[in-house]
Order: sequence, then structure tokens, then C-alpha cells
Amino acid sequence: MNGNSCGGDADNFDWDTEDELEIDNYAISPCSEVSLPHGKAVLGSAEVSSSTDFPNSKLIDHFVGMGFSKELVAKAIEENGQENSNLILETLLQYSASSLASSSNSKLIYHFVGMGFSEEMVLKAVQENGEGNTDSILETLLTYSALEKSASMQQHADSSHCSSDYEGSFLDDFSDIDSSSETAETMNPDSDEERKLLYLTKMGYSKAEASIAMERCGPDSSIAELTDFICAAQMAKAADALFPLEDKKPFCNDSNRKKRRNLDYDLWKRRKQMKLEKRFLNEVDDALHLPNPMIGFGVPTESDQITQRTLPEAATGPPYFYYENVALAPKGVWNTISRFLYDVEPEFVDSKYFCAAARKRGYIHNLPIENRFPLLPFPPRTIHEAFPLTRKWWPSWDTRTKLNCLQTCIGSARLTERIRKALERYDDEPPLSVQKFVLDECRKWNLVWVGRNKVAPLEPDEVEMLFGFPRNHTRGGGISRTDRYKSLGNSFQVDTVAYHLSVLKDMFPDGINLLSLFSGIGGAEVALHRLGIPLKNVVAVEKSEVNRNIVRSWWEQTNQRGNLIDIPDVQELNGDRLEQLMNRFGGFDLVVGGSPCNNLTGSNRHHRDGLEGKDSSLFFDYCRILDLVKCITARNQ
Repeated sequence: MNGNSCGGDADNFDWDTEDELEIDNYAISPCSEVSLPHGKAVLGSAEVSSSTDFPNSKLIDHFVGMGFSKELVAKAIEENGQENSNLILETLLQYSASSLASSSNSKLIYHFVGMGFSEEMVLKAVQENGEGNTDSILETLLTYSALEKSASMQQHADSSHCSSDYEGSFLDDFSDIDSSSETAETMNPDSDEERKLLYLTKMGYSKAEASIAMERCGPDSSIAELTDFICAAQMAKAADALFPLEDKKPFCNDSNRKKRRNLDYDLWKRRKQMKLEKRFLNEVDDALHLPNPMIGFGVPTESDQITQRTLPEAATGPPYFYYENVALAPKGVWNTISRFLYDVEPEFVDSKYFCAAARKRGYIHNLPIENRFPLLPFPPRTIHEAFPLTRKWWPSWDTRTKLNCLQTCIGSARLTERIRKALERYDDEPPLSVQKFVLDECRKWNLVWVGRNKVAPLEPDEVEMLFGFPRNHTRGGGISRTDRYKSLGNSFQVDTVAYHLSVLKDMFPDGINLLSLFSGIGGAEVALHRLGIPLKNVVAVEKSEVNRNIVRSWWEQTNQRGNLIDIPDVQELNGDRLEQLMNRFGGFDLVVGGSPCNNLTGSNRHHRDGLEGKDSSLFFDYCRILDLVKCITARNQ
């Protein structure tokens, strides 16, 4: 509780803490003190004390903490007074929008330019809508795009499509590690279902998408599973996100033309939204039923094993291919992936059978499935095995033995403080309502117990261990803590992948030539190295300089004797470049790739640096390159 609050502490613990209120309402305590320049003063109680008083510094700090400069905040308060914080915020957003065009380093501009929109179009949309409303900016940009594609409908565009790239950036904003302004855990639920719905809509998903995902995945599904589902559905719709526009009669040229046009556009937009929801429902009704248990053709800890399968003739290797995508996807997504990858059926595996964290993934590959073997020693497969020091503080009412899908963003210090204060009110076990709140947050953010009434998020080196990477794999070299979480969040789970790739050890005793597309921090490379398969030549396509530096550092530290070639842009890998590389190396033995929705939480799983595409997902780049590799290989034989 805030010790400076006017009314003092309430009798009951208030879940609507300050970090929630400043997001939901942008409200400022009416008894706060604020300071303004030029000698003007208004107290938070709306009483003017004197012309020499200064308003409360907390009000300025509040808006400065949201990212506005102190000068702009002071100017906005001077212009509007301090009583109406919403009006101050609107003024600040207007200031930001007007100055955005001159800021070449604007994160917002880079975000939308990275989605494929032109800088000129983005600047125009931001100036029209203001910097604070990304939904409106995206709608405007989609409108502009639709106008370019259809001259016959100059005032219409589909505003219902929310691109996965926007979602990724929206979620990335939640990974401001250790910041006092973090809002990732903010919500004010009346029920668990409503809380999840509110959380998903705050993440940028439409209410329809969130509701359908919850209905499909079940009431006990985690946020990670729900966002996985929505992201996969968005990928399925990527090719035709803008529906065909309806024919309309010309408007009359009278004084009411603009009003009629706006009304017509509102009706048209609503019909488009209904079409989108109907199409989404149809896709979900045809959803793929995932196996339970999710062990694919078998895992080392389970007795059920499948050792034979028949592959389509076009899929047989070498070259071998291995492609990962989120498992929880509508049937249409997996049908599309399978169709483009020679009609090979996916193998669904949950990494909870290999480590202490769940991660449901599907793998389409043409590798043999007999004589697989796991990496040794076996990694810890429960929370207490992985983190034995937590056992001392683990309450009996927290029955978790596995962590949920590891995320690229973590729970904030403010959230852990809320949990501590909630628990300290009780000497014995807290009431069920408090237990439920704490457990929900612990499951969502993978919090572990580190002291009495104290929970904490996992450290990057702990995530490295759970993912099967060597200690300090992502540490140092100018890489920030935030970047470490993001890079790890987009990686393979090494033990799972190594189990599938283990069949290659006897096939390539002298080493392997690897083409790693969207390779991230080198999960496939690390898996092959840990299996003892020499890496003769590796061509790694990854736009993120941070990730490329991580792989390069690992390559040097492990004294690899082969060749590592970095390619920052997948478009550079055309037929001529591929043929040149394959003639130099003698071809590729294995082509590994990951999904643009390759996530942990949904939180930035598809938003890996440079992996965005306006017209198609990178999956189709993977297919294009794999087809070229197979054609060049066949021609050279």
C-alpha cells in the first residue's frame, strides 16, 4: 500500500495496486503534490495555495516514468492544470505525435516500417492518430494499404486484421526487465476466464480471437497456449488478410456526402469483422486434435515407441530437413505446412518429457525415427531437481512440478512485491483466494520460491540450463539482460531436438554440412555438437546481430574446426548463392528451420529481429530454399 495515500490502508488487501491503476485509468492520487515551472501551483486537492507554490513532483515523475521528457510534462501540466491527468496525457501524446516525424530513431516508426509499411505512410498514420494508440495506427496503415490495392474503394480498408508482427512488438514491450513502469502483470479480473480475456485483449488481440482461443483450448489453458493458438491462426490467414471489397454505388455529391461515407464505412467494417470471426470459427471447428500424451514417435522416458513410418517419395533424404512450429494450431495451419513439406505428417512433442519446463511443439522432418538416443546425462525434469534450493521455501499449496512455457518477458519486481505483501498478511496458510492469485501469477510468469513469501522470475542462466544450452551461452559481449531473455525465448529446446537428430551420428561420422535458417542462438548447432557430430560447414541465416554474435562466440569458445558463414537476410540466399555454397561444400546434409511463431509465451515468439514479412511468413522462405537445395542436389548427382 502507498504510505502517502489519503485514506490510509484498507482493511482488505487491494489487488488493484498502483501499477494497475496507472495503466487502466492513468489516475493520480488527489492528495499528491505537483511542481510546475514559472511559479504556478495547484495542489492535488484542486486548491490553489499561492502563485509561488509548486505542484507535486510525483505527477511529473509519473509521466516521466511513462517515457515523456520532463520538459514536455511540465509544459502539459502548465497548459492543462494538474487536476485532469487524462487531459495531461492526451496533450503529451499530441506533443509526441507532432515531434515524431523528426525523430529518426523512433521505436514506433521502426516497428511499423519493420512490418513492411513505408516510412512516409507510417509518419502520416502516426500524425493522424497520435503516438499513444497503436491500434488506430495499424488500422490506418491497413486502410492505406487497401487503398493502394483497390482504387475502386478509396475509403475502405479491412481494419479487423491484426498482424502477428504487431502482436510481437506489443508483447515485447512487456519485457522491460526490472523497470518500475512494467505492466505485464496488470489486470483487474472478476473471474479467471475474464482475467485471461482482458489480458489477451490488452496484448493486442481482438476479443473475438481471444474468446475463440479460450473456447478451443479449454478453461485451464495457459496464456502461452492461448497466444500460441491465436498466432498460428493468424499465420494461416496471412496470405489473404484483406478480404475482397464489396461493390458500392457512387455517393451523391452533396453536403452530407462525408457523413454518409463514414456511416457506410462503419457498416462495411462491421460486416468485415463478422466475416473474419465466422472464418476464424470455421477454422477452429476443423482444428487438429493433438495427441495426449504428446510424445511424438516416442521419448526416452516412455515405453511407447514407434520405430517405422512411411515417407512420401518426394520427402526422402538426403538432404534431410527439420522444421519446428507451435503445436497448438488450427488444422489448416498444419495442413498447409505439411502440404508444402511434401505431405510429411508432423511429430508432436512436449519438451516436459526432456526438461522441467513444458513446451508443446510440432516437428515436420524426414529423419529416420529408429535408433534414437538422448543426450546424457539426463537433464533435471522437475522444478526441485532443477532448482533444489527452492524446495526449502516451496509452500505445500503450490503443487507445481513443471514450469510452463518459458517466456521472453518475465514477471516484474512490482509483481513479486505484490505477492510478498499479500502473503505477509497471514502467519499460516493464506486463504484460497490469495493462493489462487499467487498460483495464477506463478504459473503465468514461471516464478519460483526463493525465500519466505518471496518469489522471483528465472535468471537467464537458469533458462539456459532448462533449454539445454551451456552456461553463459548468452552472457556478456555487450548483450543486455533483456536481449538474453528474448534470444533464449526464441530458441529450440536442445535436448528435444538432439533426441530427434541423434540418428544422424552414425550416418555422418566425419561431420555434417548444416543449413540453419532463422537459426537464432544456434539451438540446432549446439544439439549436433553435444551429440558429438562434427560441424564441417554451417551456413546460418539470422538477421539479429545479437543472435549472430552469440553463435559466433559459442563457435569460437568450443574450438569448432569447420566453417561458419553468417547471412543476415534470407533474401540473399537465392539460387545462385545457394549453388555457389553447395558447390563449395559439396551440398547440405541437413536443413533446419523454425517457425515465425517460434515462441515462448506468445510474447514475442514470432517477433525475431528481421523475421517479419508483409506478404508471407518465413515458412515459405524455408520451403523455397529447401526446394532449391533438393533441386541442386539432384542436379549435381
